[in-house]
Amino acid sequence: MKFFTKIFLLTILITTCTFGQSTIIANIPNRVCTSLDGYWQVLVDPFENGYYDYRYMPRNDGFFKNQKPKNRWEHIEYDFDKSFTLHVPGDWNTQKPELFFYQGTVWYKKSFDFIAQSGKRYFLSFGACNYKAIVYLNGNKIGEHEGGFTPFGFDITGKLFAKDNFVVVKVDNRVSLETIPMVNTDWWNYGGITRSVAIITTSETYIHDYSLQLKKGSQHEVSGWVKISDASAGISVNVRIPELQIETEAKTGTDGIAQIRFNGNFSLWSPENPKLYDVVLQTGNEVLHEQIGFRTIETAGTNILLNGNKIYLRGISIHEEAPMRTGRAYCEEDAEILLRWAKDLGCNFVRLAHYPHNENMVRAADKLGLLVWSEIPVYWTIQWENKATLANAVTQLTDMITRDKNRAAVILWSVSNETPLSEPRLNFLNTLVNKARELDNTRLITAALERHYANDTTQLIDDPLGKFLDVLGCNEYIGWYDGLPAKADNMQWKTVYDKPHIISEFGGEALYGFHSDTLTAWSEESQAYLYEHQLAMLQKVPFISGMSPWILMDFRSPRRQLPGMQDYFNRKGLISEKGEKKMAFYTLQKFYKDLHSKLLQR
Repeated sequence: MKFFTKIFLLTILITTCTFGQSTIIANIPNRVCTSLDGYWQVLVDPFENGYYDYRYMPRNDGFFKNQKPKNRWEHIEYDFDKSFTLHVPGDWNTQKPELFFYQGTVWYKKSFDFIAQSGKRYFLSFGACNYKAIVYLNGNKIGEHEGGFTPFGFDITGKLFAKDNFVVVKVDNRVSLETIPMVNTDWWNYGGITRSVAIITTSETYIHDYSLQLKKGSQHEVSGWVKISDASAGISVNVRIPELQIETEAKTGTDGIAQIRFNGNFSLWSPENPKLYDVVLQTGNEVLHEQIGFRTIETAGTNILLNGNKIYLRGISIHEEAPMRTGRAYCEEDAEILLRWAKDLGCNFVRLAHYPHNENMVRAADKLGLLVWSEIPVYWTIQWENKATLANAVTQLTDMITRDKNRAAVILWSVSNETPLSEPRLNFLNTLVNKARELDNTRLITAALERHYANDTTQLIDDPLGKFLDVLGCNEYIGWYDGLPAKADNMQWKTVYDKPHIISEFGGEALYGFHSDTLTAWSEESQAYLYEHQLAMLQKVPFISGMSPWILMDFRSPRRQLPGMQDYFNRKGLISEKGEKKMAFYTLQKFYKDLHSKLLQR
């Protein structure tokens, strides 16, 4: 058995489902992990014959049994071991050309040996599967999960053999009107086991979850908690920060949670000083290390304050699209490339749209000093009055916040993008806002809203959801979907809210290498021209505290079909999918660097 203590840079959460119950384990990278990444055998099953019989009833002898003929006469009509393979993590769309547009079920199978030890607990962990997954171990169902961008896993203690174990996962990437997101989006619906898979080994009693952040309003006092796996009172929990010679101990209550309080003279985390401390947590014989930065984030009027100081968010939006190759981004190298491009652009901020990204991205942002907007895929139009849809959204929001609550880089939780006004929608999103505040009161809540015209030359932000948000995002496309770029020159902006605003999207499409005049669509010149007019307009708006133009890199989208220009890519990227920087990249880069220099001189 080979253990890897660093499978990937992310903290994968484990959601152990006992059909209605769930449990979360934090900080996978610093636990004992056995990777199941690599090539898995797969079966493509568009009619779901491996799950349903010919009467469309669930089978008890489906593909999850991984059956083999017992004699020459027995005919089993599938065989994982003779099928083709796909790499995990990865999407099936870009690994097999015939699956490029495929939406449906694919079965994955991985065989492995494992020596379980007494006095230990074991969990099967998935970074993400898109969209629905049913997981079987050695032919028996151990759980299921819905949501394509959040981690999950299951307690498999006592269910492992010494050898000849096999995991089978039914992955179905189809979405519907009831799901989050629903069927109409502007990104590729990559299917598969898209993030890492591992077996996690813990002690029988282990550190289950924790939150260690500066108390709201303080730059010295940490207020948090540590939860152990057993809901028992009186168990000692020790927290240390060796670099600061901080050590504190607390006892758990009857809920298994120990309240943690201590003061420290912290070097506060910021884009200029992305300081991370080694934090050591211990209970019994279990010791966990974690890397945590300490900083404050709040608002004052129309300003955002980081560590008490006004900050302007020089940002860019990013999809979880692999740079230099096609497909879903998943590895450390992908995160490093994307975020270093953002740094080169002059950014101190990234909007990770439109779903929780792989935690490689969030942890890399922690290290590189990039502030993060993190979002769930409540996108465009969904079923606002469907209780199951709301429950799904609440679960995805909870998983996102739980996974990333100890990351200093994350300053904004976003509950939605470009949703239409209605009373049911307002109630739905306000429920999410309240849930986010309940889970984490140390960060700011936002959403990407739409604006409308008060008159021909005035943009008005008056979405009633703004009443419940800390920061208002605003998407606008003057110069692309809305007139010519010069339309921005005389545009005025107004808002009914005395709160910070972020222009969360603007931009236009250009094909790298296509050159023409500034008013020829798809040319690099026209994209750069649009940026020039946008930036001139937006720097005059006093209540704007930042921007995240759309978007860092071209990304795949089935709705973008113009041959020779789009070819199933949204071309609003400042960089092509091959890593080639367009003219508009340098336009925005110069603006950000000049802006940063001016702020430093104040």
